[in-house]
Amino acid sequence: MKPLKGKVAVVAGASRGAGRGIALALGEAGATVYVVGRTARGGPKPADGAPGTVEGTADEVTARGGQGVPVRADCTDEDQVAALFERVKREQKKLHVLANAVWGAANSVTSAHDVMASWGKPFWEQSPNQWRDMMTAGPGAYFLASYHAARMMAGAGGGLIVGVTDGVVEGAPESDCLGGGQLVWELAHSCINRLMKGMAREAKPKKVAVVTLMPGFMRTERVVRLLSTEALKHQFGFAKSESTEYIGRAVAALAGDPNVGQKSGRIHFVADLAAEYGFTDVDGRAVPRFAP
Repeated sequence: MKPLKGKVAVVAGASRGAGRGIALALGEAGATVYVVGRTARGGPKPADGAPGTVEGTADEVTARGGQGVPVRADCTDEDQVAALFERVKREQKKLHVLANAVWGAANSVTSAHDVMASWGKPFWEQSPNQWRDMMTAGPGAYFLASYHAARMMAGAGGGLIVGVTDGVVEGAPESDCLGGGQLVWELAHSCINRLMKGMAREAKPKKVAVVTLMPGFMRTERVVRLLSTEALKHQFGFAKSESTEYIGRAVAALAGDPNVGQKSGRIHFVADLAAEYGFTDVDGRAVPRFAP
């Protein structure tokens, strides 16, 4: 059974990481998924050489029973984002889901050492490129894609827009992101939270749900490469980690929920949605909220 068969989704930032996990889960549920990112076969690789391409993700989406459509695009470029959604409109005439998972923090990072060395330093001792990398290739990219997706959805009776955040802890205000060690990182995620909440308020009359998801400690490609020793894995609580498909299954569950509008405008922990919708991670575990 493919509950999302006939549905069309765009996943921004899907060559790797959370975006890849979301694309795969949507494909497994039968959706047509436009897999969007900058890394394509035969093109330039990320500065740190992280694996993954839009074609690779799209191929696996198709192998799982959906239809994967690879699109190489820079989601911070207005013209390229506009062209992406014009293509979706031309080819599909509809759009049901947008998942925002673009995150550019690794743009200027060439190794795990760079990450560890910069964390905890005051902002003036870090590269000014961090603003471009985390604000433009973060909430800026979310805004651009959501702008075009909402225009399609508002004119077609509704849809779902999802964003991925981080640093949210139970009991803290939704605008807070308690990263503790990187000013622009915290600011970017707080901006994402406020942006998504504001978009939800304005999109509600058009039946467009806007939901923010807080995953746990995800085993992204970069995390696996960074935690290369047992000591590092122990230090960062790797045993409590979850696959990127855990958040993907959350997006697929939301996309198939006819009452998803009731969840609009709020941050939801992936672990809580797993309990509500009854899905597990790829290894069968019901991974609880991550407690660092």
